[in-house]
Amino acid sequence: MADRAYLERLTRELADQGKLIEAGWVGLRLLMHPETSPAQLDAMRTAYFSGAHHLWASLMNTLEPGVMETPTDLRRMDLIHQELEAWDKEFRLKMAQSKGSA
Repeated sequence: MADRAYLERLTRELADQGKLIEAGWVGLRLLMHPETSPAQLDAMRTAYFSGAHHLWASLMNTLEPGVMETPTDLRRMDLIHQELEAWDKEFRLKMAQSKGSA
């Protein structure tokens, strides 16, 4: 498995190329079992990008009109942050349990 410094550098490089979502996918892919089939990888990449697209479209559609963010915009962003942090905590727990049961 790649080390954290490498993944952080790769993330920055891909973000600079306009591929931040791809960087996240690469990081997730590195966590997957090496024998994951190409069909499974394709389905998982589709699901990953679909989720990212949904989040982005939802953000753009729910922002208040105007140039500056509003308190409502900031609240929505904070709620998204909380939701994703809770998911990350749950995901890390699942990963730790999977590694411990192998």
